[in-house]
Amino acid sequence: MEPDWRALSRLVRAHSATFYLGSLLFPKEERKGAWAVYAACRLGDEAVDGEGGGEEALARWWAGVERAYGGRPKETWEQGLAWALERWPIPLEAFLHMREGFQTDLGPVRLQSEAELLTYCYRVAGTVGRMMVPITGGGKEAEAQAIRLGQAMQLTNILRDVGEDLQRDRVYLPLDLLKVHGVEVEDLRAGRVPPGYPALMRALEGKARALYREGLEGLRHLRVGRAAIALAAFQYQGILDKLRLQGYDNLGRRAHLKAWERALLLPRALLAARLPPGEAL
Repeated sequence: MEPDWRALSRLVRAHSATFYLGSLLFPKEERKGAWAVYAACRLGDEAVDGEGGGEEALARWWAGVERAYGGRPKETWEQGLAWALERWPIPLEAFLHMREGFQTDLGPVRLQSEAELLTYCYRVAGTVGRMMVPITGGGKEAEAQAIRLGQAMQLTNILRDVGEDLQRDRVYLPLDLLKVHGVEVEDLRAGRVPPGYPALMRALEGKARALYREGLEGLRHLRVGRAAIALAAFQYQGILDKLRLQGYDNLGRRAHLKAWERALLLPRALLAARLPPGEAL
């Protein structure tokens, strides 16, 4: 049975204008594969953070993943994922690791170190890079950079959403870095910005930008979808730019790009897809 691609595309568009816009630059078949992967991942996230989210909802989502991999899909998103699995070797291990990341989000989150932060970023987003590599025609040489790009995007999300995450009792900012910069969680929760907070943000922003540089180097290993991946990355980098311009004011507001700002990045993404290795993006 052909999956309901209209329903899946609506789900993608409703939850991520960034991903949807980038997906339009894929060839038709690969675009469907990207939608299928995104829908599966997004609904896992909704099983944690959406209405009625929790351990039982996450277990139901995982049962759907297993049905798709077993060739017994029921829901529309499972049908889409099963369709993609018939065409590309999307690793089940990536979904297993993603589930570990979602399980972290079920309880209060406290990450002790930058290493723990990067592990979390891998689990919830670097895994998406691993899932996308087969669809884009990349091999093992592309996987490490795809993981870096996913980590960069998730770290961007974390820096953008500090205030929102605190309301959910989630502290993704590493506790050892908070200590180094003299930042107390209770101050942040109360909306107070300690003097060392901008330096902490700059340090993590620098880490994210280094991951973007490494990740975008992987474009040269992809057979299709280079512009799509570049556009998504540039949009997330744009969020970092906005965050810096706003003085890292992320406790009570959310940095975002307007539609026209996203559109302006399209020529740059198309150019990046054609540049030889080593050329500046």
